[in-house]
Parts: sequence; structure tokens; C-alpha cells
Amino acid sequence: MRKWLVITLLAVLALLQYELWLGNGGWRDLQIVEQRVAVQEAANVPMRERNARLAAEVMDLKTGLDAIEERARSDMGMVRTDEQFFWVPGVAIETELMGINAGLISPQEPPQ
Repeated sequence: MRKWLVITLLAVLALLQYELWLGNGGWRDLQIVEQRVAVQEAANVPMRERNARLAAEVMDLKTGLDAIEERARSDMGMVRTDEQFFWVPGVAIETELMGINAGLISPQEPPQ
């Protein structure tokens, strides 16, 4: 009787060990999930940095006019009213700015 009890308990122990190490949700699956988490964390690092830069820019735009002025100057080529703009022939300007500035000027239709 005692021999069958020991064999039964060893069989149950072996079944539980199999489930722990090789079964669904066991140690092997845990290792796979940990690897996937590490890969995703590495992919999230640049996104977190980008989000921090965007949050800082949003706060700057909400609180100060300096950032708005800087964006207007660099993106749209705007000049303040108390400044003078000098265009030097032969100096190349960025084509992106040319496209933006060209879009601001709309052709006038003749009056009818």
C-alpha cells in the first residue's frame, strides 16, 4: 500500500513539474514573454524621448511667445515690422521655405 502511495505522489509531482517547466504558462513561456517585453521596452525608448521633446515644445508654445516667433521665422520666413529684410542674390535659400512663402502669395483676380 505504501509503495503505491509513493508512486502516486511521485507521478503527481512529475506532472506538476512538467506543467511548471514545460506546460502552458510555465517557465518557458515566461522567458518568451520577458524577451518580448525587453524588445518592446527598447522600442519605446526613442518614442519616450520624442514625447518628452514634444511635451516640452507644447509647454513652451503655451507659456512663451519666443517659441511662436521662432516657429514663424523658421517655418514661414516671417519678419517683424521693426526689422528690415535684405535679400542677397546668389545665396541659396531652402526650397522648403520657398514653397511655404510661395503658398502665402495668392494671385489677385482682376475686378470685373
